Amino acid sequence: MAVKTLTINEQLISAREEETILQAAQDAGIHIPTLCHLEGVGDVGACRLCLVEIAGSNKLQPACVTKVAEGMEVQTSSDRLQKYRRTIIEMLFAEGNHICSVCVANGNCELQDLAIEMGMDHVRLDYHFPDRKVDVSHDRFGVDHNRCVLCTRCVRVCDEIEGAHTWDMAGRGTNSHVITDLNQPWGTSDTCTSCGKCVNACPTGAIFYQGSSVGEMKRDRAKLNFLVTAREKQEWNL
Repeated sequence: MAVKTLTINEQLISAREEETILQAAQDAGIHIPTLCHLEGVGDVGACRLCLVEIAGSNKLQPACVTKVAEGMEVQTSSDRLQKYRRTIIEMLFAEGNHICSVCVANGNCELQDLAIEMGMDHVRLDYHFPDRKVDVSHDRFGVDHNRCVLCTRCVRVCDEIEGAHTWDMAGRGTNSHVITDLNQPWGTSDTCTSCGKCVNACPTGAIFYQGSSVGEMKRDRAKLNFLVTAREKQEWNL
């Protein structure tokens, strides 16, 4: 297995040739902000928060889907990158209806944590106030499209780990949204196994346990990591 040597933030590190910049940075203890990334499922580079600068290229690259290369020089926290990341977070807040004070995930939300990390104390963009629905037709869970950031974690975890592919994407641009089956109410889904993996995967309060009140939404992502690790090690037959 070939090993590549590169520098990240002036730190010399080694990584396997199939690894991404994000994986190499995490192994070296270097923090790169992410939102759509979820350990154990495939990366899609949707949120663009993990953008990094690579010497010799004017184009910013998503660390989660960019493979390491020999001699690569990477910067992860320049002023330019921080400005881009704050703008992305502000866009997510402006395009949705994120009211943290009444959200079930308040205090346990990755979007909220990223806003704090980026020093976002206000949004400089005009709010869209989209007319989005809440689906509580499922007997255990609910989905609030107002808080969805289109990270597609639910889609990928349902497809790659559970194998049900209940979730999918529909629409274009500002009309993009997650759907269950062929855009049917979640509670009428013939494919949903009620496993709750999508609930544990969601980074915000978009997918929640019914009955959760403000700030009560807790997730156990260790379950997802356990399932992925057990499958990779073939600890049971699937």
